[in-house]
Order: sequence, then structure tokens, then C-alpha cells
Amino acid sequence: MTHQPVIVRGASLLGEQTADVLLVDGVVAEVGTARVDAPSDARVVEADGLVLLPGLVDLHTHLREPGREDAETVRTGSAAAARGGYTAVLAMANTSPVTDTAEAAERVHALGRAAGIVDVQPVGAVTKGLRGEELAELGLMARSRAGVRVFSDDGKCVADARVMRRALEYVKAFGGVVSQHAQEPTLAGATACCHEGELSGRLGLPGWPGVAEEVIVARDVMLARHTGSRVHVAHASTAGTVEVLRWAKSLGIQVTAEVTPHHLLLTTDLLGGYDPTFKVNPPLRPAEDVEALRDALADGTIDAVATDHAPHARHDKEHAFVDAAFGMLGLETALGVVASVMVSSGRMGWGDVARVMSTRPAEIAGLAGRGDQGHGRPVAVGEPANLTLVDPAASVVVDRDDSASLSRNNPWHGRTLTAAVRATFLRGTPTVLDGQLVEIGATTEGSLT
Repeated sequence: MTHQPVIVRGASLLGEQTADVLLVDGVVAEVGTARVDAPSDARVVEADGLVLLPGLVDLHTHLREPGREDAETVRTGSAAAARGGYTAVLAMANTSPVTDTAEAAERVHALGRAAGIVDVQPVGAVTKGLRGEELAELGLMARSRAGVRVFSDDGKCVADARVMRRALEYVKAFGGVVSQHAQEPTLAGATACCHEGELSGRLGLPGWPGVAEEVIVARDVMLARHTGSRVHVAHASTAGTVEVLRWAKSLGIQVTAEVTPHHLLLTTDLLGGYDPTFKVNPPLRPAEDVEALRDALADGTIDAVATDHAPHARHDKEHAFVDAAFGMLGLETALGVVASVMVSSGRMGWGDVARVMSTRPAEIAGLAGRGDQGHGRPVAVGEPANLTLVDPAASVVVDRDDSASLSRNNPWHGRTLTAAVRATFLRGTPTVLDGQLVEIGATTEGSLT
């Protein structure tokens, strides 16, 4: 990747101070409230009225490669991520074959480097084959070239408490974290697909009660306290989970949590039409759960927003609701959802958005300060130039066909979202300008006004 100098003129840093920012050799070379002089060969990006954020980091992305390249590839998922303002994504382990060995982790890492659009950090499986029985090669994956630090059987719960305890004890030795898909299988089995309540009964859909999430979260925070290790709660979806998290954090237990954009906005009300686009795991919840999740994100009880970007080919999604695949797209729309729900309402500012979508996710994943990645670092001199420019005044009607993803299971189609990503920089090189992907190595100027 080339490092042509870039000068970003007149950007609002985290929505506050206006400054010019010079990017040279992959790092922030100068930040000035007065006009900054730039090299004659610098690419000029006019950013008046735009907000400059550290590049976004997604803790929870399904890239499907290897095994389901008909739904997504590392390259197409990376392109979708860049359009959404991301400079790093964590690729979940439920591929085919499963990412449960050092060799498999290194393959995903290499595919990400070959694409060169965002940094792709593999997530290792907790158990071999995601079967929940025998630990995967946790130590070997951690010591591999991929440097795995996050482990998850996402899509399946590590339901056996003994196995979960062993995993927490093992990853503690190298500062790893176990990310749990909290779904107690005897309370919410494989066919459960709708929040359990009056609606699920009326629609005749198998129920997925909130307590099936909450009992696993409660168990795992106690295991984290017992082992002194770190546990991360993937896609928190209920008010009860928020209560457990608040209690655990008040005791100093090492627990972090993420919430998805769709759980911050969409509710069970959308399921009346049996549209499989809205089938997701955990399921959409009632409005009272959504409100509790918003409060928890604003006050820090929930640490991060993670997309759970889950692309599916049409032949997997276009079925009766019970038979359709779980999952929604999210990378290209996540920032717009957070801006619409949290920023426009006044619950969060752009500095808070940077915290929950960049700096805190990077800390949880162990990315901050790691070699040339340096994600989740402030916009300051000497820091890696992984950056995102956002138009906070934009109003965007989502079109599922305007997507870099191979899949079209987009729950936001036809909705109007606030704010839009105008540019993304990976170590100083633009991957997106004017909202469109840039061919790496291109040298034309970018104007974002």
C-alpha cells in the first residue's frame, strides 16, 4: 500500500475542534487549528462540515470465507466495512472449515492482508468444530502470525460450564478474551427464532426467551470472577442482561459487552409479516429491551457497538420464517443507525461514538498499539492514520442494491438514516472517498464538500 501524503482540511475532530490534519507515511504528522502546510504532492481532502473520527473497529463480523463465498468473501466484506467507516474487523470463526487451528487463523489473516482494504483480525473458535466439547488450539492461534486474542463459538453457545471455565483459564495466560454467544440451549433451542411472548404465540413461532441469554451471562460473569479472566458478551439483547452487567461491573468483574445496531432500533413489531430479513439470533426484542440497551450504551454499561454483519445468499434467506437463516447485514449502515438513535437524540456525542465504535472495541480486541495496526488510537500526532470522515448532516435512504456486500439481507432497506461516511483512511491511504471505494494506489484529489 502506497503512502501518498494526505491533507484533510477543516475537519471537526470528534465533532468539536476544527483542524487541518496531515497524514504522512501512514501516521498523523500534524494537527493544526491554523492552516497546515502540506507537501506539493499531497492529496487534498476538503472536509468542511465533516467530523473526523478514529477508524471504526468491529468486534463481530461474519466474512463467510472460507466455505460460503457465495454469501461473502474477505474482500467483499472488507469493502463493505470500509464503506461503513471501518478500518479493522474481527472475522468470526464459524466458517467452513472452522477457524479452530493456527493454520486456519493464518489463512483468514492472509486473505485480509491480500485484500488490503481493512485489517482483518481472525477470531478463533473456543472449541473444536464449534461442538462445545474440546478446546480448540487456543494457545497456538494466539502464537500464530494471526495473533488471535478473541475466541468465540458465535452462532453456538459454550453451554458446558466446565468447558467455559477451562477456556477462561487458558486465555488468561496471554491476555485473551472469550466472547460468548449467550443462548442456554435447553431454554432456547435450535428452532427458537422469535422473542418469546404474546407475539410468538400469536404468530406460531418457536419462542426464544430473554432468560435464555441472561442465565448464561450471569453464569459467565461468575466464572470470570472465579478465574480472574475476561469474558465478553456478544450481541446483548435484553434488559435483564443489562442488569447483570451493571451488577458485575459494580463488583469489578472483568466483563465487557457489545450491542448490535439492529438491537438498538428494531423491535418485535416487525415480525408480523413473517419477513425472514428480520430473523436474527438473538431475536429482535420488545421496545422496553431496546430502551434499556440504549441507556446501557450511553452510560457505559455496554462497552461497544458491534455489527454482527451476517450476509446470506438468497437461497438461504428466502424461506418460511422458521426455516430461513439467521442474520442481517450491518457494516455499511452501523454508523448511520448509531447516529440516528444515539446522536440525533442527544444521548451521545461524536466523541462517545468514537469510544463505542473505535477505541473501546480496539481495547477489548487487543488491537490498540499492536504493531502497524494501532486501531482505536486518538487523532493525534504520531498516531497511526486510521481515520473516518463523516457527514453528520447527511440524510440517507438505504438501498440494499447499493452495497459492496455480495448479499442483500439488509433490514434497513428503504429507511432513512442520519449521517454518512464520506472517507475512510487505512494507515493514511484512502480506501473510500466521496462515499465510494478507492482503488488502492489511485492519486486523484478528493473533495468531500
